Amino acid sequence: MTCPNPAAPATDGHRLSVLALSAPVAMGYIPLGAVFGFLFVQAGAAWWLAILASLVVFAGAAQYMMISMVAAGSSIGSIALATLIINLRHVFYGLSLLNKLPPGRLQRWYVIFGLTDETYSVLTTMPATTTHRQMTWIALLNQAWWVLGSAVGAVIGAQAQIGLAGLDFALVALFAVLTVEQWRTRKSAAPFWIALAAYGVACLLAARHALAIAIALSFAAGLLWRGEPVAAGEKAND
Repeated sequence: MTCPNPAAPATDGHRLSVLALSAPVAMGYIPLGAVFGFLFVQAGAAWWLAILASLVVFAGAAQYMMISMVAAGSSIGSIALATLIINLRHVFYGLSLLNKLPPGRLQRWYVIFGLTDETYSVLTTMPATTTHRQMTWIALLNQAWWVLGSAVGAVIGAQAQIGLAGLDFALVALFAVLTVEQWRTRKSAAPFWIALAAYGVACLLAARHALAIAIALSFAAGLLWRGEPVAAGEKAND
């Protein structure tokens, strides 16, 4: 009996499963990317810069923030600093996946680069048998959906005025789907209640900065949380 080669090409079944896992993200990324591309062009930037931003920056919230800063004529340094602050939470995403990232330098750095909120959510719900190749494909496909949406929005939006009312709800729906998947694969309900309580406290303290405060409170709770001890009988069955 031979051992499978982890470097071997993925089978059609693996490709199908990765595509299926990435499909919910596509439903959110394509319309939201299109809105970004359209608004970015309307702010006065060239259409190809919207595509380049999605290829090089690939940070939804930061890219939307760029629209107003570009329209206001902000410097590249100011935009870079604001992007760093907004995406600082991704550091914690990477730390939690540090031992699961691909060992290859190119794959490892790309997965780190492509670790958005949605990609992180998908990767953390995948089974333990997930290969490094599949992780890379998930990150690659998710970025491809965003770039596709950005290109469509930039090209079509530069030619015509299109009503975009209501499309911003796509991100809310996407996060709802990802939250349900996280709940279904949970080992403990504590992280959800901690996050909910942290956001409630953050809203009371400073509603305008509730997200950043909630992330900080959740991180502090995570450092203090030791989890439930594993029973001796459960250890023997592992």
